[in-house]
Amino acid sequence: MQVSDKSRTMVASALTALLALGGIATSHSAKAADFEKCAGIAAAGKNDCGTAVSACAGTAKQDRDAHAWVLVPKGTCSKIAGGTVTTDAMNRHGGGVSN
Repeated sequence: MQVSDKSRTMVASALTALLALGGIATSHSAKAADFEKCAGIAAAGKNDCGTAVSACAGTAKQDRDAHAWVLVPKGTCSKIAGGTVTTDAMNRHGGGVSN
């Protein structure tokens, strides 16, 4: 079976796209490892994602809500008054709120 130049180009493009996506995923994981979730410091409406009491980003109703968090560089949270590093499983998109 003979493979056309067009087919080779399509396969090469698909492989290039897959490799690029893999690089993006790797850099995102490495980047996430350099940050921590810091609760208790977000301004109203400025939290990064869901909590046990809200579904998604930007839903904190008051400044310094104990549940609302933002990503900060590792080691920063403990230096901010009122900041607490959180590892609560509900601190993700969708939080603990049922849709």
